[in-house]
Amino acid sequence: MRQSFTLAAKEKGKRMKAQGSSRRDFLKTAVAASAATTSLNLAVFAGGSDRLKVGLIGCGGRGTGAAAQALQADPNVELHAMADVFEDRLAGSLKILKEDENLAKKINVPKERQFLGFDAYKSVIACCDVVLLTTPPHFRPMHLRAAIDAGRHVFAEKPVAVDAPGVRSVLQTCEDAKKKELSVVSGLCLRYHKGFQEAVKRVHDGYLGDIVTLQANDLRGGVWVHPRQPGWSDMYYQMRNWYYFTWLSGDFNVEQHVHFLDVCAWLMKNQYPVRAVGTGGRQVRVEPQYGHIYDHFAIAYEYDNGSRLFSFCRHQRGCKGDMSAYVFGTRGNGTINESRITLDGPKRYFDKLGRKYKNMYQVEHDELFASIRNGKPINNGEYMAKSTLLAIMGRMAAYTGQLITWEMALNSKEDLSPPRYDWDVKLPDPPVAMPGKTKFI
Repeated sequence: MRQSFTLAAKEKGKRMKAQGSSRRDFLKTAVAASAATTSLNLAVFAGGSDRLKVGLIGCGGRGTGAAAQALQADPNVELHAMADVFEDRLAGSLKILKEDENLAKKINVPKERQFLGFDAYKSVIACCDVVLLTTPPHFRPMHLRAAIDAGRHVFAEKPVAVDAPGVRSVLQTCEDAKKKELSVVSGLCLRYHKGFQEAVKRVHDGYLGDIVTLQANDLRGGVWVHPRQPGWSDMYYQMRNWYYFTWLSGDFNVEQHVHFLDVCAWLMKNQYPVRAVGTGGRQVRVEPQYGHIYDHFAIAYEYDNGSRLFSFCRHQRGCKGDMSAYVFGTRGNGTINESRITLDGPKRYFDKLGRKYKNMYQVEHDELFASIRNGKPINNGEYMAKSTLLAIMGRMAAYTGQLITWEMALNSKEDLSPPRYDWDVKLPDPPVAMPGKTKFI
């Protein structure tokens, strides 16, 4: 879904000593710790006369792309600080950004503002006006809480949590952001695509009648993997391969499929299902190097009005690909994806995308910075949190083999946090979830 940047820096295999409190401890103390911090006054930046300092937290491919787009979104911004747990990631990201001469003019990240370690995000937040949160999803709730407590505007990449406690935290944090008049823009980028916006508006206006059924497909090949090297601790290995561990990524159904699940939620006017059943498993990616996540899911969601959402995602190479949302209404059917949109209602609506619309990744940042300049904050918090929970709900149904209601998912006590954030903490590989045996928590 996202555009990638290939980092030139090679893996160094260094283990950096950096300790941090647990997420549970952090969330208990964050409010008190931020009491002395004053919120930004939106009016200070009105008209673009004052420079906005941008901080990047998470320097992988997505973070590098987000930083590039942020620097192009406003004429008076600078990349002021960066943070990551891996030194080579940060160095590689900075190198790539500086290779673009137009971006290089807006980069001011000396060594003293290149922060490393699990607590590095705190230093970036302390010295910047806008922060880009692009680490593995597990860290999003704590980073978002710290940023809003400090009065910072935020771009938060999707998904925004990997478990229900994280979702609840994000919902509360975004309510606090509203009170502070801070912008929170979501990385659920399809909502910022003008072509998708036009199509969804037509559906909302009744072009296809009442929605009866939705289908969300995310069928694609695999992604990168970094085989374990001698000397890598459990935490180091899992952080390098964060995608393959549910506590870090949420599993494929959450980390990537959330995009088209969110499109379906958008089509339903941000209404969410009341229950779900599903299945999933590992057929192709079965070796230990692929952690413990599934390579396919199939989930059936039901709304309180009887409408259904069928969700399918697959990570298996050599298979037919499809990344689309399908909508079936009482007056016609539609297909919405990044190649084209077709709505077969009383009249046929067709839009071949890519001809006239601005890049949606750039639009996200354009609108974020415009909201800061004009003093009209954007807050995507509710839908970005609830669409994340929609994906988590599906994972719960597949992992356990049980019927999961929306209330069960939202109120789940399952906290996937590690005992502590430390390179030497013992993190044995979690077992693969077994439907019928894995319990709902």
